[in-house]
Amino acid sequence: MTQIWEYSPAPESRDIANLKPNYRMFVDGQFVEGEGEPLKTVNPSTEEVLAEVSTASSADVDRAVKAARRAYDKVWGRMPGSERAKYLFRIARLIQERGRELAVLESLDNGKPIKESRDVDVPTAAAHFFYHAGWADKLDFAGYGPDPKPLGVAGQVIPWNFPLLMLAWKIAPALACGNTVVLKPAETTPLTALVFAEICQQAGLPAGVVNILPGAGDVGAEIVNHAGTDKIAFTGSTEVGKLIQRSLAGTGKKLTLELGGKAANIVFDDAPVDQAVEGIVNGIFFNQGHVCCAGSRLLVQESIAEEVMEKLRYRVSTLRIGDALDKNTDIGAINSQEQLARIRELTASGEAEGADRWTSSCPLPDKGFFFAPTVFSNVHQAMRIAREEIFGPVLSVLTFRTPDEAVAKANNTPYGLSAGIWTEKGSRILWMSQKLRAGVVWANTFNRFDPTAPFGGYQESGFGREGGRAGLEAYLDV
Repeated sequence: MTQIWEYSPAPESRDIANLKPNYRMFVDGQFVEGEGEPLKTVNPSTEEVLAEVSTASSADVDRAVKAARRAYDKVWGRMPGSERAKYLFRIARLIQERGRELAVLESLDNGKPIKESRDVDVPTAAAHFFYHAGWADKLDFAGYGPDPKPLGVAGQVIPWNFPLLMLAWKIAPALACGNTVVLKPAETTPLTALVFAEICQQAGLPAGVVNILPGAGDVGAEIVNHAGTDKIAFTGSTEVGKLIQRSLAGTGKKLTLELGGKAANIVFDDAPVDQAVEGIVNGIFFNQGHVCCAGSRLLVQESIAEEVMEKLRYRVSTLRIGDALDKNTDIGAINSQEQLARIRELTASGEAEGADRWTSSCPLPDKGFFFAPTVFSNVHQAMRIAREEIFGPVLSVLTFRTPDEAVAKANNTPYGLSAGIWTEKGSRILWMSQKLRAGVVWANTFNRFDPTAPFGGYQESGFGREGGRAGLEAYLDV
């Protein structure tokens, strides 16, 4: 007799988030009302309104940039690196101390499972501030000359898939290098960025060094095009990245873009299949597939394709979908109704173009923006599901016979953010990693992030690197 294990709900208390009915933007060290139209941020798991958030107008952006410039000229830009490091270290410690609060708030606002917010997002965000605190007084030894200078005011625009972590990726290196920041969080996920502003106050960060301006794309455009910003860092869609690049052409502003992806996860016939299946699941279903570097194209060597698909379908059928605050939840909610509609449209195109769709029979909650994990087989390279970024829990499976064919299919994309290789042969890993046009190549693992390792893409996945020694260059005048 087969034992059926039922998981009792294990919800984290939402009270830990200290959710407030209203949040204000953060300018020049103070929380102030924005002149823009207030927005309501929604819990994707329940569709309930969480809070009302004030947004920035064009005048607010101007005020924030001027505050950042004053802070750069008078305090932060001339402060010794050893002193800047102390502030970054305090921020890192405060993120740790308020980690449970931040994790619950992130899951409420974003829809991702609490175990991911708690075990990945918050600890890695703190790690970025710890790591960059260590660099603040060692920039002379980073390989960019004997006396590298900061750029000035950095305008930063981040996406909704990793709100706190993307903030840390942007703000930590900017501050370590001596720059000040005007940052716009995503319209649908502004709350942890505004709690981070509280942390800046707690850490005693000088007024104007960090400014947080919630709002929609128009606020981001104001920051990008403001004459007072010296550098722009953007993470988001390729379409918006192209618009930013066009608008900044000829301005002399420094620019880094981390855009979309359609990563290949390549499994050879000598791979440890059970380990590879776990890596495939992590590669595409982590954070509901809301990951730029998600392994959304699975390339399996033909001789083991049947075995891999059988084990993969079984493993996916065990994933639990539901309330983001339940510690048993594997897959949370899609971030918004708009994103859910896009996922549905692209999966419908996969069926229409002849791919074989398998969707987990897991029960979906009655309320909220949920999409069951889906695997397409018999996929051809011309299909939309093999070419376009779905940004959801949808996997497209192709097969190959030889390593050369695997490389050709993996590189048959306008993107180039990441790739995965599963094989026991070290020589094949090294050979493949040289052939794949991807900024990050994982070997026998996937979705491993570390602040010491640079991350970024090629082609339509953007340019520039974030993290590691290489990531410092984006915030230095070199």
